[in-house]
Amino acid sequence: MIRPIAVAGAFLTLTACASNGGVDDACRKITFEGTSFTVCRADPQKHDLMLVDKSLDGRPMRDFTGLQPRLGDRYPRIAFAMNAGMFDAAGLPIGYYVEDGAEQKPLNRRPGPGNFHMQPNGVFWGDAKGWHVATTDDFAANKPDHVRFATQSGPMLLIAGKLHPKLAENGTSLTIRNAVGVGLNGSAWFAISNEAVSFGRFARLFRDKLAAPDALYLDGAVSRLWDPVSDRLDGGTPIGPIVVALQTR
Repeated sequence: MIRPIAVAGAFLTLTACASNGGVDDACRKITFEGTSFTVCRADPQKHDLMLVDKSLDGRPMRDFTGLQPRLGDRYPRIAFAMNAGMFDAAGLPIGYYVEDGAEQKPLNRRPGPGNFHMQPNGVFWGDAKGWHVATTDDFAANKPDHVRFATQSGPMLLIAGKLHPKLAENGTSLTIRNAVGVGLNGSAWFAISNEAVSFGRFARLFRDKLAAPDALYLDGAVSRLWDPVSDRLDGGTPIGPIVVALQTR
């Protein structure tokens, strides 16, 4: 069951302070079911979301350091950035990927091993109507005429408020994970665990704390966050596509 009171508390916490640079704090640490998470809220009235995969030279970026030359005068408006989907050995997306309205990788509906292919997987995308998360099949059946950005990943964590049918309530697979969900008010919630967590608990975070009935797993173990306001800059294994939240007002 979705808990509106908990959601309201999280919203107040996340919007409580601003950085000295004029960019508001979009991210906060919270504890859910005894596990520490950092959650970042992108507000459609306040933020613009974009995906970035390649640096100016056309090669996969692989970390956050290439964002400054790539974004130019938009760089100081970054509220946060996070890895945003699974990738191959070269750092290129393995699923559907759209950047600035241009499709760079088609929808991947092939069977295969690993989390990406745990059906149903899904797509996080933005269009003229807002930000969305849906299963790959639902997205394919209702694909809008113009997709501004999109990243395909998997598995889905939540589908209409229900846990993915193959996820245990608290399984034995524990690792650092990150994911995205879209709330009932249209906000996009990005979460990263600060300690190892099961798929089931991670899914419940979106359902019971963030009121996001549809949520998509982005990755695990390589998960990384850059939150300029709190001076958090995760290092580690090279990543693939990156989602960037830019403050617009």
